[in-house]
Amino acid sequence: MPDFNTPVSFGFPFSGNLTQAINPWTANVSGNQWSLFNVNLGKSSDTKIEHSSITDVASYGKQLGRVEELLVVLLKYAALPPDLPPDEARAIHDFKCLVRAIADIKQRHDAPHYLRP
Repeated sequence: MPDFNTPVSFGFPFSGNLTQAINPWTANVSGNQWSLFNVNLGKSSDTKIEHSSITDVASYGKQLGRVEELLVVLLKYAALPPDLPPDEARAIHDFKCLVRAIADIKQRHDAPHYLRP
């Protein structure tokens, strides 16, 4: 079996050397370091809370999905004036188009539930 803990060195022209220890069987989560790749999740005032929120409660996608569903419900029952400024009407239109496109994807993947505006 290969030793994945031994660093591998390689270089591309004009790039210098790159050394990376690759071990797919270990998860390294500390700060913004996730597994094999560095993922910059942006600035957070408390990275421990951020990490716990996405590992113990819900992923960013799940959180966004819940906010999306809430906004669909609110838009359904909101009494919006018919003469919205064009930029606000466009924002609502764009949001509804986005949600419809996501609902189409969820439907193709047999998601258990999704809302359409």
